[in-house]
Amino acid sequence: MNRKISALCGAALLAASFPAIAQQPTVPAKSPLETALASPDRTRAEIAQDESRKPAEVLSFFGLKAGDQAAEFLAGGGYYATLMASVVGKDGSVVALNPPAFMQRQPSLERWSDAMEDQPNISLKLGNFADFKAKENAFDFAMMHLVYHDVYFESERFGITRAEPDVFLTELFKGMKPGGVVAVIDHVGEGKDTRALVEKTHRIDPAVVKADFARAGFTLAAESNMLANDTDDASKNVFHPAVRGKTNRFMYKFVKPAS
Repeated sequence: MNRKISALCGAALLAASFPAIAQQPTVPAKSPLETALASPDRTRAEIAQDESRKPAEVLSFFGLKAGDQAAEFLAGGGYYATLMASVVGKDGSVVALNPPAFMQRQPSLERWSDAMEDQPNISLKLGNFADFKAKENAFDFAMMHLVYHDVYFESERFGITRAEPDVFLTELFKGMKPGGVVAVIDHVGEGKDTRALVEKTHRIDPAVVKADFARAGFTLAAESNMLANDTDDASKNVFHPAVRGKTNRFMYKFVKPAS
């Protein structure tokens, strides 16, 4: 038997002597948002809200991306700000804006201190909607999650001063870069007197939101019924136990025209 044939026979015998090693399936790498959603640092309250809020689907719909300079208005405890910071990454940033009254309790201060330590691309600024002044072309993305109605809200108790929606949106338009996205999610309400409706229910008529943004120069690029709920009772305040976390919500993607 020549050497070539002998070598081939030997290799065949060797292969037959050992079972084939199964190739391990490749585990897809988690996206920054998936990693953030699975973080052990998230509170139980935040995790409990994920099912209703659908943050992964929402941020995908609005198109937040790595490197974006972003803002969240009336950011509360930072539910969206911290997730957004994970998406935009080290080359992006998130400015979280909160009314001063929101930051008077020690747990809130500690929560934000921890968030900014863990995610250095987050910064916190204090002010009401009435105080908002924007630098020109500062943001690629702005989130208004369940808060646009609060532009119509005023409260001496909570230190919320009266804002004028047209004035606020003029500043926001100035602050968005051409092509920049403003994500608006809010509770569906019914009523012609918007300030009275907000005072009573913390809801707003979707048609009012569309008209406000159109006057400011924004274009409605897309809308979604992802968070709709036809069983919601629009007469109830959104904090009523029967509807809290289950309200009928609209989603509008507004864009500042590129030219």
